[in-house]
Amino acid sequence: MTPFEDITYVVQDSAAIVTINRPERYNAFRAQTVEELIKAFRLAWADRQVQSVILTGAGDKAFCTGGDVKQRAETGDYGPSESGMFEIGALHKVIRDIPKPVIAAVNGVAVGGGHVLHVLCDVSIASETARFGQAGPRVGSFDAGFGTAYLARVVGEKKAREIWFLCQQYSAKEAEDMGMVNKVVPLADLEDTTVEWCKLMLQRSPLALRMIKRGLNAELDGQRGLMEFAGDATLMYYLMDEAQEGRNAFLEKRAPDFQKFQKFP
Repeated sequence: MTPFEDITYVVQDSAAIVTINRPERYNAFRAQTVEELIKAFRLAWADRQVQSVILTGAGDKAFCTGGDVKQRAETGDYGPSESGMFEIGALHKVIRDIPKPVIAAVNGVAVGGGHVLHVLCDVSIASETARFGQAGPRVGSFDAGFGTAYLARVVGEKKAREIWFLCQQYSAKEAEDMGMVNKVVPLADLEDTTVEWCKLMLQRSPLALRMIKRGLNAELDGQRGLMEFAGDATLMYYLMDEAQEGRNAFLEKRAPDFQKFQKFP
């Protein structure tokens, strides 16, 4: 298993639990944190035991407060990384691309880049103590990608502009009312509720959930989203007798017999 320093990664039953583990920095991320999160999501993607992913933060104060401003003040950037780059865009993409439901268990403050992370998750469950908001324009930063475009799809154009332009914070109840989170529960119930949702998803067809996620993402993700959707459609086709007939005929050096398969109008 890949050793991690800034996060923890465990598989519990069929769920991978990814926890940003920097409570002393309110779970703010540096470049290393981002790379570790990407690796964790890829581990969950490749693990056939894993059917869903839970993203949360350590402690009870913060889910994630975005980029580590103290790190930027100390070094002028978000610190070293294996690639030499700050790969936050790649993290955003892997959260959307992983063909398994991702649940944000928002245990505290989710602001700035941390707010973007929870928005990108497929569903969000928040504790009553959670708070949400943007800080970018207040601290000299912004997210002109999914953090704005997808947020507008979730809460509407007017509300998304308010969130970004005013940089105010909203309670868990306010976030639920605007459709930014799916459910609000007491902090003591957050873990159990999130695990229960994972168990419910486990009872659903994994391929159906995969294709639903692809379909929901396709429009906003443009050609990349269509490519992911097409890739999964091809995977589904490979499982069919018709595709296997073509493969078997090639291996057996004979002409394929596709006439026996249903013709669709």
